[in-house]
Amino acid sequence: MTKTAFGLSIASIAWLAMSCGQHHENKPATAAKTVVEDSGRTIKLPPDSLTLHFFKTQETTQSDLNAELMAPAHVAATVVRSNENTAQNIVLFDNPDITASYTEMLQHIINIREKGNIIRQKKAIAAQKQIELDRFRDLAEHGAGTGKDVSDAKTDLISAQTDMAIAETDLANEKTSIIEHESKLKLAGFDPQSLVTAKADKTWLICEMPENQITKVKEGSSCNLQFNSYPGETFTGVIENVGEVVDNITRMVKLRIAVADVQHKLRAGMYATVKFGVSEGNTLSVPRSAVVTVQGKNYVFVKTNDHTFVRREVMTGAQVGDRMVVLTGVQPGDNVVTDGSMQLKGISFGY
Repeated sequence: MTKTAFGLSIASIAWLAMSCGQHHENKPATAAKTVVEDSGRTIKLPPDSLTLHFFKTQETTQSDLNAELMAPAHVAATVVRSNENTAQNIVLFDNPDITASYTEMLQHIINIREKGNIIRQKKAIAAQKQIELDRFRDLAEHGAGTGKDVSDAKTDLISAQTDMAIAETDLANEKTSIIEHESKLKLAGFDPQSLVTAKADKTWLICEMPENQITKVKEGSSCNLQFNSYPGETFTGVIENVGEVVDNITRMVKLRIAVADVQHKLRAGMYATVKFGVSEGNTLSVPRSAVVTVQGKNYVFVKTNDHTFVRREVMTGAQVGDRMVVLTGVQPGDNVVTDGSMQLKGISFGY
């Protein structure tokens, strides 16, 4: 299939204007045409140096790509020593609702521990009542005891077992209640167990990152932080956790970053910028300007000779700086069009 993209030259148009109304046996020569073949996949431009000069290319390369991601963060919690209870440090949150959930969780932990002790006591009592019942039964069978003794022992055993069942129900209710507060803490980006056992001088920041960038950061990797309160000073943090929930509205995922603040400079509520160094490894890439998108598919145009361009569908990966990782569709050394790719897109797809 062929079509004309550039039309007649100015000279030809002028000649036609001068010849209007006149009849000649010889027709004027038309300007060279742009030839489009293979359903728009191949474009052959006229051998016009001015036209071809418009389309600039760059060679596809394979190299190590590294980039630095940046995201806002805030100090969500700090841990300080308690003067009253040395066994339990104090966690200061920047959010009163999270503080309430954490306090409730601690109270449920205490209640669970106490009710566990009560259950152990009730079980011991029930076990003793069972022994007494067995003894009274044995005495009654040998004529040394009465039926009333056996009946009273059964009543005592049932009462002890009832008390134990009530205590077990109370414990189950406490365990159910604590789940609500643990869930709120997890949704806020915290690990409930880590809060309980946290050492003093530890600080946690919560950072939100778009879901399409989340695979670029890993738990346990380090990052750099710069706080508005300390311009020019860089802190080092560790990514403790990548959230398991994507916000339905913002499409963001929470990251929890831990910082050892031995100098006690950081306060809950402070803002910071987090910088993550990420690497895409040794990959094939093209300039971002070379990639055009049509109906959800990505394409590049490869220059195969002086005036021929071939459209290729490509599968792209991450964008690193001004380059786009290409997984399939091109090979190292291919000359892809960087300037003029949108014009070729129009010719290729008939836009």
